[in-house]
Amino acid sequence: MPMSERSFLGLSAAGFHRVAYTQWGRDDAPAVLCVHGLTRNGRDFDPLALALADRRRVACPDVVGRGKSAWLPVPALYGYPQYCADMAALIARMGVDQVDWVGTSMGGLIGMTLAAQPNNPIRRLVINDVGPLISKVGLQRIADYVGKDPVFEDVAAVEAYLRFTLMGFGRLTDGQWRHLAEHSARQRPDGLLGLAYDPGIADAFKAQPMQDVDLWALWDRVTCPVLVLRGAESDLLTAETAEEMTRRGPGARIIEIPHTGHAPALMSEEQIAVVRSFLLDA
Repeated sequence: MPMSERSFLGLSAAGFHRVAYTQWGRDDAPAVLCVHGLTRNGRDFDPLALALADRRRVACPDVVGRGKSAWLPVPALYGYPQYCADMAALIARMGVDQVDWVGTSMGGLIGMTLAAQPNNPIRRLVINDVGPLISKVGLQRIADYVGKDPVFEDVAAVEAYLRFTLMGFGRLTDGQWRHLAEHSARQRPDGLLGLAYDPGIADAFKAQPMQDVDLWALWDRVTCPVLVLRGAESDLLTAETAEEMTRRGPGARIIEIPHTGHAPALMSEEQIAVVRSFLLDA
């Protein structure tokens, strides 16, 4: 199915900003939103979107400050209230009453936050390696690299950096790592490459005390069916928290992905099949 690049205007306290997204599938098909992690972008979901596009309309946004979306002039505005507002605007832009949601890490928390709201449009929710109790250990690991602005001579250097910082993604092929690298690089004015996100996204992240984050009150208000994917070696979503997610709130179904940490890349045929089955076979 063809992929198209689109955009819409979001609104923050500093004014309007452009939010880019890719769309796959037919406009009249049931909608799926795929939302990425903290430093990533919507092109991470290309293989999954392609696999869903025969039966779904799939939108994969670059959350503001990432990918091809605009950077906010005030870094303090980066945060979940803004991200949720922008995703609500995207749903309105698509003109749909219901969406299925696939969210990796930060994208999973945005989905969980929206799914906990009254009269929300989320029909089914896939949360990829995050939960309502977020480990301080995992947050510290992310804080150690987010917000840095390394410079690279070429895409191969970007790929080498990603292979190290994103090793939790699991056993990806060379082609998959190259795909991530090509869409993770931005052209700098000096002709070199940087990472395709605003280093300012780290300001709000690092301003919080480094401690476990408790969001159980949100989780307990979610009522739609939920599938949780957990990297077997994840340091962000513990096995204990995942197990508790099966007993509280919507009573999630948990699938553990072997040989993977934070977070499963959702690029392998096996991982894609799990998500496709949950969304399409309901």
